[in-house]
Amino acid sequence: MHKTLPLNRESAAPQDVEWRVDDGLVAYDAAVAGMERRVAAIAAGEAPELVWLLQHPPLYTAGTSARDEDLLAPGRFPVHRTGRGGQFTYHGPGQRVAYVMLDLRRRGADVRRFVCDLEDWVIRALAAFNVKGERRDGRVGIWVVRDSGREDKIAAIGVRIRRWVTFHGISINVEPELEHFSGIVPCGIAGAQYGVTSLVDLGLPVAMTDLDVALKESFAEVFGAQPMTT
Repeated sequence: MHKTLPLNRESAAPQDVEWRVDDGLVAYDAAVAGMERRVAAIAAGEAPELVWLLQHPPLYTAGTSARDEDLLAPGRFPVHRTGRGGQFTYHGPGQRVAYVMLDLRRRGADVRRFVCDLEDWVIRALAAFNVKGERRDGRVGIWVVRDSGREDKIAAIGVRIRRWVTFHGISINVEPELEHFSGIVPCGIAGAQYGVTSLVDLGLPVAMTDLDVALKESFAEVFGAQPMTT
């Protein structure tokens, strides 16, 4: 079952974006099939753009650059090979996944800018909880610096584009089981100086609904599109 966020209804405009929130865990294959259908409809001008917020059951995904040796526990969780960019990542309960289906033909047809906007979106949403998220050259995703100096990843980014319509997107760790990341080398980045964290691990009792509100507000700031209900 899914629902829309409690947003005020706005007048329809070409860049209004529908927001959908699923309450339960969504199977990965079902999510990909849903994205495929929506991307085709957006490309054909038959559906509005969509941001889809959900959670998955525990699983690993392998992007187009994934290396087999980075899958450290092959039998632990299902592994899904996907056409998004990037390497191995983990999805599971307590992690907010945001699948972003936008028509870049309406947004400058600039892939590099789109990825930068996704990063800005995450950084602004985290700032709502006084978390300083940062980019790092050569390391995909958003990172936070711990008191020890170690840098921990709090959000992953992986995108795919078809006919100038985007899909896949971002994931932000709210309160997932962080030990589950030990079955992979997350995004191919190893070393004692790098780890994985979450909002709750940082000492912030943030609920998923709190993050959803921050994502909605910061999305409008970055992408300049009005949310709409259906």
